[in-house]
Amino acid sequence: MPITATLSLEVPALEGISRADDLELIEVMRKWAQARRAVDAGLAILAGVVAARSSLELGYDGLAQRAGARTADALVSQLTGTSGQEARAITSVGTMMSDPAAWLGEVATRVAAGDLSIGAAAAIQSGLGAPSPTVAADDLADAAHELLASANFLPPEKVARQARELRDELDEAGVVDRESELREKRFLRLTRQADGMTRIVGLLDPESAALVTDAVDAVTSPRRGGPRFVDATAAARAEDIALDDRTTGQLALDALVEMVRIAVAADDGRVFGTRKPAVRVHVTATDLARGTGVAHLEGQTSAVSVATVERLACGDGFLAIEFSDGGANSGAALRLGRSRRTFSDAQRAVLAAIWGGCAVGGCDRPPSWCEAHHIDEWLEDLGPTDVSNGILLCRHDHLLVHNNGWKIRRRGNDYFLEPPRGDPLHAAAIPLIPKNPVYHRGRANADARSRGPIRRPNAPPPAGDRAEGTA
Repeated sequence: MPITATLSLEVPALEGISRADDLELIEVMRKWAQARRAVDAGLAILAGVVAARSSLELGYDGLAQRAGARTADALVSQLTGTSGQEARAITSVGTMMSDPAAWLGEVATRVAAGDLSIGAAAAIQSGLGAPSPTVAADDLADAAHELLASANFLPPEKVARQARELRDELDEAGVVDRESELREKRFLRLTRQADGMTRIVGLLDPESAALVTDAVDAVTSPRRGGPRFVDATAAARAEDIALDDRTTGQLALDALVEMVRIAVAADDGRVFGTRKPAVRVHVTATDLARGTGVAHLEGQTSAVSVATVERLACGDGFLAIEFSDGGANSGAALRLGRSRRTFSDAQRAVLAAIWGGCAVGGCDRPPSWCEAHHIDEWLEDLGPTDVSNGILLCRHDHLLVHNNGWKIRRRGNDYFLEPPRGDPLHAAAIPLIPKNPVYHRGRANADARSRGPIRRPNAPPPAGDRAEGTA
């Protein structure tokens, strides 16, 4: 039977709270925290319903997919303004509350009453796991009851640790299986932020964590008060690290990047296959010629200097991708017509330079994660395989177009993603705007080309009458 919650928001006013004494402040905060738990309980129940209506069995007919979200967690995150981690916890607990197992009944009831936070409930649920041939449901119910006694006085991560320890005590034979389960949860995700930085988010299983942690610790240990070094060379290196202007966190990150750089150079195809990672740098011909302006690294959102472009070009070389005033160069090498259905590598590189990733505005998938899509479709519209008829879409949005009846329409120089007719979740078409600022900068510079080229002293002239583009 589903667990229901009653919303109660009887909280004290905050006017003049800065003048309250310590005991009053703590009491007011406790009451507000209880109100939050009541709200979170309601959100969890709603999230459980969203998850049920977005199950994998429903595919693109599920609620989340029809609303344009990849998963129920993503839709809950969008609707509540919470992080992905918080949304997953809310959805997981809500799913549990919709039909709680017997051993989780007390946990679900405490959440619904506003006596237990979503974070603590999720920690108990995941830490204790499910009944098995060696652990009865009654044993897990007793363990959950024990954890509830202190759950609201500890942060969720400590509750989770206690829950795992209780499970290990109850089920020593299951350690191998739980080790395998942890390994299955490992992942790494790079998320671009609004300020141009990229956040690394991931989970390491214990075995992987031991290796990566030891490698990073070997670099940063002198800074963190590691062992004294007797060897003169090691002592000198330790002193250099201790005096380095970089923070310990910066040292760790730079070491990880250098490890990747070394691995790329040394790999024989076993890890990266036939395509080794490379950096594409986008810059207009005008900016490159005069040595000032801005450039962009493909897949990144923050500008870099032309000096950085020159340094990368000197070390790694670069390939020019040029545009005419009206868009991508439509030369023979980029125009395949109906002779070939799939876009070539050269065409994909041009599309990446134009669109800068998935064309859908709210999507942050970089070009390397995207697929080239025919605007006038190959079969239905007999569209050609040309750059002018191409657009980049991530796999989710590509399938959304093909499976859910969405269409990409072009009106002059503007592009729109149109929902199916009568779609109650979307009333209007969604504009699609190229995300690469260098593409827009190149088109703006083309308007000024009639005023003559701008060149640095002693700079070599461009080869031929080249249009603005990227390098």
